[in-house]
Amino acid sequence: MYDAIVVGARCAGSPTAMLLARKGYNVLLVDKSSFPSDIMSTHYIHPPGVARLERWGLLDSVLETNAPLITKITSFMGEPPVAAPPPPPDAPPMKALCPRRTVLDKVLVDAAVEAGAELREGFSVKELTRDGERVTGIRGGDATEEAKIVIGADGMRSIVAKEVEAPEYNTIPTLSYGYYAYWSNVPLEGAELYMLSGNGILAFPTNDEMSCVAVGGRIDDFHEFRKDIEGNYMKILERAGDLGERVKAGKRETKFVGTADQPNFFRKPYGPGWALVGDAGYHRDFGTGLGITDAFRDLELLVEAIDLAFSGKRPIDEAMADYEAKRNEIAMPLYEFTTSLARMEEMPQPDLFVSFGEALQAMMPEGAGV
Repeated sequence: MYDAIVVGARCAGSPTAMLLARKGYNVLLVDKSSFPSDIMSTHYIHPPGVARLERWGLLDSVLETNAPLITKITSFMGEPPVAAPPPPPDAPPMKALCPRRTVLDKVLVDAAVEAGAELREGFSVKELTRDGERVTGIRGGDATEEAKIVIGADGMRSIVAKEVEAPEYNTIPTLSYGYYAYWSNVPLEGAELYMLSGNGILAFPTNDEMSCVAVGGRIDDFHEFRKDIEGNYMKILERAGDLGERVKAGKRETKFVGTADQPNFFRKPYGPGWALVGDAGYHRDFGTGLGITDAFRDLELLVEAIDLAFSGKRPIDEAMADYEAKRNEIAMPLYEFTTSLARMEEMPQPDLFVSFGEALQAMMPEGAGV
């Protein structure tokens, strides 16, 4: 019997397994995929997420994949685009990353295994096992495994959340769509964010001197966009000053990847014998690129709660309720900003970005600066 089974071995699951294993717990980590492998993602890591990679001793491993450290982000608003005011001279130095998921997830999985977690790739969970109302384990294929707690880190369509019927709240339907591709020979001075009327653009440097360039729009315009993905993608870029020219002069190295499946919700992240973390417990629009950073923050809170409970220092219901409360307190301002931005009803004012920066600062690990 394991102390914990973690379902999903990507950005939420592998670090959860790693931190639990580092504390001496017996952990099974399962995923239907094998690694390295790709997944649709904005894959941007804000400074609080980078700070956690550094604290976990994994930042150098990510940088060694040729993912450049991003030390500048510029926000542009309106047409023609006008740059928002830069941060004050005394602002802490910025450190962000945009590593491809093929390399980031592999670094995280390997770190979990190195910490002592048992990894099973190609394992699809079919159902949870129970003793009355308490979840006791997982069943997949011919295997059944038991644990004190089963942690769903398996994304917004989580099988764990579905099986336990985790209640949703603060739910907002999909507000936008997004598409991206990877380009070579597109020079970027750090990360670039463009807010246009009815559209947004994100451009980040990523591995091997390539750039990830994403566009998005209102959900009501999705079907029209889909009629000519490449043509409409380029039309949006043409409205972003010289970024469109830089992209035209570059070379698209991948197919376009996108979605209009971006529900916004919180889920109750715990119950008898189970917990949720990452997108399984809290999901928001891609526009602010918060998914990985949120997952890194929340999984630390979850691991702390589990450790307090398993070590007998706090009752588990009390510890897990505190996990949910802390998650929501930090996430709510960012959630409100993200969903407001995703509606694209009006041009955001500069003070909103100041508030966003302050909310990000609240996510920094203690003792770290942005």
